[in-house]
Amino acid sequence: MESTHLLVFLWRNLKTLAAVGLLAAVAASGVAMILDEYYESTVVMFATSQHSIGEQFFEENKKNDLLAYGETEDAERLLQILNSHRIRNRIIEKYDLYTHYDIDPSESGAKAAMGLTYNGNVSANLTRFGSIQVRVLDTDPELARDMANDMAFLVDSVANKMRNDRAKDAFNLALNTLSKTSSQIAEAEDSLATLHALGIYDFEAQVEGLTAQYGMALAAGKPAAASTIKRDLERIGALANGFNNLSAYLEAAYEQQALLKKRVELMRVDAETQLPSSFVVDYASAADKKTKPVRWLIVVMTSVVAVAAAFLAMLAWDTLQRAQNAA
Repeated sequence: MESTHLLVFLWRNLKTLAAVGLLAAVAASGVAMILDEYYESTVVMFATSQHSIGEQFFEENKKNDLLAYGETEDAERLLQILNSHRIRNRIIEKYDLYTHYDIDPSESGAKAAMGLTYNGNVSANLTRFGSIQVRVLDTDPELARDMANDMAFLVDSVANKMRNDRAKDAFNLALNTLSKTSSQIAEAEDSLATLHALGIYDFEAQVEGLTAQYGMALAAGKPAAASTIKRDLERIGALANGFNNLSAYLEAAYEQQALLKKRVELMRVDAETQLPSSFVVDYASAADKKTKPVRWLIVVMTSVVAVAAAFLAMLAWDTLQRAQNAA
């Protein structure tokens, strides 16, 4: 009975509902016609693997490939940079978006309004293929194209600056350590040169030779020569610890210095070299067809919602009237 009542009610009010739908369609058409048309431009890129560049030149065993595509973590890091204030502020400033979006920067809440508008028109997201898609909507198709492409260029600039700044800190630390080590080596070499001036060149060989000569002098019955050789042995013995310590220290210090020089050059390359942080698959182009608004969809959805709302309101009123009459 209820189904029959609904059908009867719908038939009885069909003209009214049609009129409501028509009026909603006309109103929606008018609104849709004055909405701004937006064009979309997209850039698709893959993140590169972020590894040391200097390592590729100075390390014999290379663990990583600079030409490899980045992992998910690399893509997420690059995405963070794309969505950062550094990129957003540069784009806003370069394209004077406050003027373009008709936002007065001197008004209270201007930054919040800019943030909402910018985030509504500009986005960067990971795709299911592991790539990053930069999407820009704007009423000017050429501006949308330029903004999308500039974001791809700027992310390289920002990523390289961050990497270079970090490498410069490591480079300066290694350079200071190398300088300190070189100074210590120079001091040790000066001390060793003093021992050389005292006749200490090769402690073990000299002791071995003098010991043999001392024995020969004693065997030949030459006490004066043996006494002279003994004094030389005692003098050399007194300087033995200093000579041995300096020799051992310099041997290790030279190895450390060679390693530090290698590290300094490795970090110099990382601090001064810039490589792309992404492989761009598709650069943006100016769209020749608007993305939104979809006017027919606005009209249809508005009409459907209006008719449904009118039907429910009329049905509720009819039910209320029937209940009052029954009472």
